[in-house]
Amino acid sequence: MSPAQLPPAEYYASLPKHIAAAGAVIHDGAGRILLVQPAYRDDTWEIPGGGLDAGEDPLQAVEREVREELGRDHTPGRLLVVDWVPEQSDGRPPLVNYVFDGGLITAEQTGTQLTLNADELIAWHLAAPDEWDTLLAPHMARRLRACSRALAEGTTLYLQHGFEPAAHHI
Repeated sequence: MSPAQLPPAEYYASLPKHIAAAGAVIHDGAGRILLVQPAYRDDTWEIPGGGLDAGEDPLQAVEREVREELGRDHTPGRLLVVDWVPEQSDGRPPLVNYVFDGGLITAEQTGTQLTLNADELIAWHLAAPDEWDTLLAPHMARRLRACSRALAEGTTLYLQHGFEPAAHHI
């Protein structure tokens, strides 16, 4: 039976599954990006963000995640990067990750405007580009380099696991 012959519910159930997440690149004027250290893992840092809840769109998710993780109400700016992450060997399904411009922040403001959710995060750090390879998983370091480029060029980039395939601009 071809997909066109299936009842809609069966057809939709047969489609591949993937998950979605959204994050915010909160940055300063010197090109540093705010990284957070999750309480549930000690091997790497990340940007603020997380998975979409049922019925939530990426912009709603990033607003909620920044509020939950950092205690900061802020409407993110434009979409910087869409990064497709393939299925992982540990069983994680494919992931589409939306990264938004989280706006400018100064080192002084991080001390007064951020309240870490202790259940989720143990630290924050404004990290310079030369620190990203040490603090982040390789695909995240590549993703942040693309985000920095998108910020500088005023564009949005499409990535595949942190790599830009043949210069795809949205």
